[in-house]
Amino acid sequence: MKALIIDDEIDICFLLSSVLKQKNLDISIAHNLNEGLGKVGDLEPEVIFLDNYLPDGKGLNAIKNIKQISPDSKIIMITAFDTAGDRNQAFQMGADSFMGKPFTRDLIYKTLQDLHITGQDAQQN
Repeated sequence: MKALIIDDEIDICFLLSSVLKQKNLDISIAHNLNEGLGKVGDLEPEVIFLDNYLPDGKGLNAIKNIKQISPDSKIIMITAFDTAGDRNQAFQMGADSFMGKPFTRDLIYKTLQDLHITGQDAQQN
């Protein structure tokens, strides 16, 4: 299964990548909307973690484009500015879930489980 992280914060990308790799998801990262939209078409990922505030625009405004390019991708909106208005707007635009920053490993796992994204746990040696 493929996951795409669209976020300009290196530490958030690292955290998400580390957690998703434990579920054996194939991870790609984009640090702006333009790069991210290009990768959506190429990868058609099962799940997309989309930051709302990116250097070249708002993630909320890209949700409809993402869904047109890859309608089966699940979009998890992530933002440090976790307001009820942003949550409502994200769901109205087509986001499948919403996580406020900072988030924990457990919240990431629960969100994936709620969306039926079931990567397999990495084998322990």
